[in-house]
Amino acid sequence: MEKNNLTKNFYKELFALSVPLALQELLMSLVGASDALMLGRLTQESISAVSLANQVSFVMTLFTMAITGSISILIAQYYGKGDKETVKKLLCMCIRYVLVVSLIFFSLAFFIPDRLMMLLTNEKSLIDIGSSYLRIVSFSYIFLGLSQCYVMLMRIDGRVKMSVCISAVTVVVDMVADFFLIYGVGGIPALGADGSAYSTIVVEVIAFVWCLVASYAPGKVHPDAKGLMSSNHMLEKDFIKIALPMLASCLSWGLSMTAHSAIIGHMGVNATAAFSVTNVATSLIQCVSQGFSQGAGVLLGGLLGKNLLDKAKAYGRKCWDVAIAIGVINAGLLGIVGPLVYKFYVLEPGAKHFLVYMILYNLLYMFAYSFNTMFTVGVFPAGGDAKYDAISVLIATWCIALPISFVGCFILNWPVMLVYAVMCADEIVKFPFIIPRYRKYIWLRNLTREEV
Repeated sequence: MEKNNLTKNFYKELFALSVPLALQELLMSLVGASDALMLGRLTQESISAVSLANQVSFVMTLFTMAITGSISILIAQYYGKGDKETVKKLLCMCIRYVLVVSLIFFSLAFFIPDRLMMLLTNEKSLIDIGSSYLRIVSFSYIFLGLSQCYVMLMRIDGRVKMSVCISAVTVVVDMVADFFLIYGVGGIPALGADGSAYSTIVVEVIAFVWCLVASYAPGKVHPDAKGLMSSNHMLEKDFIKIALPMLASCLSWGLSMTAHSAIIGHMGVNATAAFSVTNVATSLIQCVSQGFSQGAGVLLGGLLGKNLLDKAKAYGRKCWDVAIAIGVINAGLLGIVGPLVYKFYVLEPGAKHFLVYMILYNLLYMFAYSFNTMFTVGVFPAGGDAKYDAISVLIATWCIALPISFVGCFILNWPVMLVYAVMCADEIVKFPFIIPRYRKYIWLRNLTREEV
């Protein structure tokens, strides 16, 4: 009877956290996907160029993810402990670091967009479109980074519904703005890819202002001048201990995604277009995995902060069933979405040929990704075990998948689909090693301090 109650409570608590988080991830992805959807009806070059240009903001997001992710681990445990003063100090620390990163990437995208695009493709038409897009969209980076700090806290302190509302409104605004600015409706000049950049700025400003105002609601934690200008040695030390392996993990994984784009970007416009459309489809479906993994992390982090180690261990075991179920669901969703994107996008016959095989390959990839993400993003980091993900990505991606695909593309001149299959084999390689790491229970730790 007690076991049944534990199982019932686990699913109730996990779904209460994860469903809104998954919905928010989906809505946030739709902000980017709406650009691709609108541009997909314009020209093949536009969607390819914007997809490659957005790798810059993607790399910036890797740094902000490492910062917000590592600080969220500490905030979840201190919030579970009831120490709001420390939560406030951690939020201020998060804002300081994220602001520095955002300003660096703004400067790169605004001042040298053409050089950034040359790293990703050798097609002049894509470089020209992407450079113009980057210089405009760079202004959104600062607002994007700062809003993520506030959204991170909302996910922990029980305001997930509000973060979902913010994402829903920004999706609607983005789609409407895209429609008018990209196509030139209602007397507005047709700006094409540049119109997508302007709409992104509008969306990120709205999200940041909303988050800032919401942080000053009664009883909620918000930054102040003193917190932003000062630091705490012990918290900085705890943050760095978690952040360095998490940053290594985020960068290893994320830069590999950018390397994927660069490799495919040198295999022709058809391959690049198919790759871009495949990424749109998979990114929307991956939101389910990301939402549930984040929900599991928040849930376990709260238990560990309260020192309920036995309950956290029992909940960790239940995550196995959830991980397998989500893997199957995601593979099935891709089987449904795949034919829809095939019909929707305006692609050349060669690009559509590649698209079919990329989606078929991703049916297997999505299962492995979903299973791995539950533990490497959710369960393991909840107790501070961020090292495993960094090591696994380094070995599977940078020592196996990428070197082989690089040689296949630039030296052996392999067919596009062979390069793509090898390039995306990293999640499948990592899959068998999750169980041994889990059973070491390195993640089963209370990270809070009695005094800060």
